[in-house]
Amino acid sequence: MNYKSIALDGPSGAGKSTLAKRVAKHFGFIYVDTGALYRAIGLFVFRNGVEPKDEKGVLGLLSQIRLGMHYDESGLQRMLLNDEDVSDDIRLPEISTYASDVSAMPEVREFLLNMQRDMSKSFDVIMDGRDIGTVVLPNADLKIFITADDSARALRRFKELMAKGVEVTFEDVARDMAQRDKNDSEREAAPLKAADDAIVVDTTELDFEQSFQALVNIVAEKFGL
Repeated sequence: MNYKSIALDGPSGAGKSTLAKRVAKHFGFIYVDTGALYRAIGLFVFRNGVEPKDEKGVLGLLSQIRLGMHYDESGLQRMLLNDEDVSDDIRLPEISTYASDVSAMPEVREFLLNMQRDMSKSFDVIMDGRDIGTVVLPNADLKIFITADDSARALRRFKELMAKGVEVTFEDVARDMAQRDKNDSEREAAPLKAADDAIVVDTTELDFEQSFQALVNIVAEKFGL
């Protein structure tokens, strides 16, 4: 059986995860949040008191990490770290930096690569991340790159964190996001960029429903759904 695969890439705060979840549910695809995998590793590094740029220290922890995913009754992905549901903990602001730093290490990316690819061989998937269309699923049936301007992305992330009760300032969110953009775009291992054959969707001037409909139209046209 040939399964359909959609690679959805873009910078932090562009809305790709929220959109991917909604699009997956709309078409009956499995949603795979690859950023959660890197965040889980970052959380483990953080909990073990290892600096995120300490490559030797980080790589020394990989053998102790078991990752898993399951889907709750609403179809949302839950992230498991050594059998513990860490879906909420990995979204804490301080873990974003850890996730960005560990994701720059080729050995960490290799550690997760087969797990991500195996998902696309077993289900119709929409997979979001930063290098899905360029590295993880270079032969994906459809590649989409979601973007928005810096201020719009920072405001979205700020509102998201505030809604979860996380005490943070807009300035802190904007600064952290700018640093992560820099790290993700300049890293040697699978830098953030749109695949040559990706469809670029700028959501700066679009609200969520408009962004969702834009993606639905692209997917429907591609697969005749």
